[in-house]
Amino acid sequence: MIFSPTRNLAIDLGNNNTLLSDQHTILLSEPSVMVMNEINHKVEAIGEKAYEMFEKTHENLRPVKPLRGGVISDGESAKKMMKEMVHKIGKPSFFTGGFNYLISGVPFDTTPVEKRALRDTLEQFTAQHTHLVHEPLAAALGMGLNIQEPEGKLVVDIGGGITEVVVISLSGIAAFQSIRVAGDAMDEEIQDYFRRVYNLAIGLKTAEAIKKKIGCVFEPVASADETLLVKGKDLIEGVPVSKVISQVELSRVLERPFKQIEECIHQSLEICPPELAGDIYKSGIHVSGGNSVLKGLPERFAKIFKLPVHVDPKALYSVSNGVRAILSSPAKYKAILM
Repeated sequence: MIFSPTRNLAIDLGNNNTLLSDQHTILLSEPSVMVMNEINHKVEAIGEKAYEMFEKTHENLRPVKPLRGGVISDGESAKKMMKEMVHKIGKPSFFTGGFNYLISGVPFDTTPVEKRALRDTLEQFTAQHTHLVHEPLAAALGMGLNIQEPEGKLVVDIGGGITEVVVISLSGIAAFQSIRVAGDAMDEEIQDYFRRVYNLAIGLKTAEAIKKKIGCVFEPVASADETLLVKGKDLIEGVPVSKVISQVELSRVLERPFKQIEECIHQSLEICPPELAGDIYKSGIHVSGGNSVLKGLPERFAKIFKLPVHVDPKALYSVSNGVRAILSSPAKYKAILM
């Protein structure tokens, strides 16, 4: 283990990916997965190494994803995974007294119990100041938006387990809607499609890889020439088989989850105060989150909502960059720290 002089830590504990950073740089970005040894109950692997083992383990090794729907669903596993990840980047030594600021993003739509699970995970580390910040606010900061001014801003954060739509003004959230439909739901939709249409069983890992490689959410911009060979198991014969899928076909598969996300945005705009709606008409929609980079998303949203669409070019890091901005000047953003 390499001990780091870093005493501030920003955590973006995502459904599918976890990022650890200080106020200067990202220190770690790895999948939110770990593998437990069922014999000695020790952590066998975390992050990238665990993801490679996912859906390929035997009975003595148990793969675990501690988050579901954007929040912690397995508290003990989340604690173990975070401990291993912090050790990986090098925690402050005993003599430094632990961290100074420890700040983690949390979805706006979380229950007190879900917030408590995250606090329990953070409290295993020694820190002088431990805070939570709502992820849509952090994402807006990460995109370079001024959240303290009265002009309204519409932010859509499409993560792995949850999509949150917020209208931000004066460092607060003036209108809000969320839906537990995001990257995971898209992966399950792809998996279900292959099962129903081609009698082909594929793993969630394969479904996610298909989405990342040729994913498109707007058929008019999808390319019929963009194809991918998908390997899986025939459900009738039980033998390994393969099937070619095109980007056009995949865009139809992703239609249902994206319609639900659009409905969520519509609901947010309906409850948005009129003055802020006028601001949004000028500033448009700001989209962040790992699944906002899918092909055709800007064109689709622009056609549906008749508004300018701005997708963060570093969408996976929006929340992490925002929390880092807070770490650089905690006093300035005191109003949004919990």
